[in-house]
Amino acid sequence: MADMPARLAEIVDEFAAAPRDLVLEMLLEYADVIPVLPAGAAEREGMEQVPECQTSFFLRAEVTPEGTVATIFDCPPEAPTTRAFAGILAEGLAQASPEEVLAVPDDLYQRMGLAQAISPLRIRGGTAILGRLKRQVREQLG
Repeated sequence: MADMPARLAEIVDEFAAAPRDLVLEMLLEYADVIPVLPAGAAEREGMEQVPECQTSFFLRAEVTPEGTVATIFDCPPEAPTTRAFAGILAEGLAQASPEEVLAVPDDLYQRMGLAQAISPLRIRGGTAILGRLKRQVREQLG
């Protein structure tokens, strides 16, 4: 059984060890990690909407020929918490194998200690983002 990617495990540990009053601030730093959509992707072609998010959020996970998972996220700047979830996944899953992505625990955000810092509704949205990413990877592995 693969472990989750090392970078993501590091991020989880950083959050889990952080003082509660710093968690939200740390989280929001990840809102800037997501790159702007590539020009051709502006129509969100092939991207899946995540209705559990309170904002319009789209994603796509692609298993590349090199055997890594590439992620694309589209989330408006006025949704910093949701963008931060995606930023954590974008950074934590960069260059990860499909097996590593599938090994990410579904309760990732609870393990990070975020449940005390943000609303359950937002946690649910973040968990849905992860779930859909994993499902897309599974489907491509056939």
